[in-house]
Amino acid sequence: MRNIAFLAGSLIVLVVGALLPHAVSNAYVFYAGFVALQYVVISTGWNILGGYAGYVNFGGGAFVGLGMYAAVFLFKAIGAPLAVQMLGAAIAGGVLGLGMGYLTLRIQGVFFSIATLALTIVLNTVIVNWSYVGGARGVTVLAPQPTLFPSIVSYVFFAMLVLAVVSVAIARWIEKSWIGRGLAALRADEQAAECSGTPTLRLKLFAATISGALIASAGAPYPYYASYVEPASAFGLAIALNALAMPLIGGTRSWIGPLIGALLLSSLEQAATVTIPTEVNLLIVGLVLIGFVVAAPDGLLGLFERKPAKVRAP
Repeated sequence: MRNIAFLAGSLIVLVVGALLPHAVSNAYVFYAGFVALQYVVISTGWNILGGYAGYVNFGGGAFVGLGMYAAVFLFKAIGAPLAVQMLGAAIAGGVLGLGMGYLTLRIQGVFFSIATLALTIVLNTVIVNWSYVGGARGVTVLAPQPTLFPSIVSYVFFAMLVLAVVSVAIARWIEKSWIGRGLAALRADEQAAECSGTPTLRLKLFAATISGALIASAGAPYPYYASYVEPASAFGLAIALNALAMPLIGGTRSWIGPLIGALLLSSLEQAATVTIPTEVNLLIVGLVLIGFVVAAPDGLLGLFERKPAKVRAP
């Protein structure tokens, strides 16, 4: 019954999203929606490895940047449409996630997080020195006008909406399946899970691959919309910080937590952007994250979970 309700809700969201560009002409609505949905995909993808498996990944910005430049490469090389760019970015992100997982998932804790942070620096250095995709100067992408939508921004908004629905559906399926139960056991006690027969390494590699694919695919539509990409913004600190903060604020143990955190925090950031500088915005995100880690370590969902009653000693 819940699966039917989720499917019906997803179809309603997609239908409304397809009709909205023909009913609303304000471009800022679609820009704000695009940013919020992009972070829904990023936080959902991050949570598959960072929340379900418990491996905190600081390299979210690396995968988003990879997705942006994979889309740029496909557009320049073969003139690929947006759907092909998104698919290519997902494949590139999945391959990078698998490679990263194979090399780093045998280490745990802060050492794994440092290794993923270094990934951003490595990819940024590669892109800066790759002249075909613009190098340090950046690159301009002149996307063609869509036929079924009134503007490029509304078209990219709908593409990101489809991607967000698919990402949430994948995360929900993983959580409800034996894979999610295996990842939960791994997060609780990896050694005990391995001793009980859980294929911990395969599960971690699977989570790293799917996580990388989803996060990278979230970056692919950006060049199509913005028409310009440069390394400093593609691999920026704000992306990595939000990818970490949004699932932690919403709650990492369920598929709905990153969704709530992304919509809440991205809305607050959009409201704050018009009044305060970006640097102060990042400071606010950091302070909010610290507050939630201290006051609500299980996120917003943890505040509403029923806690077992304390048994008094006789």
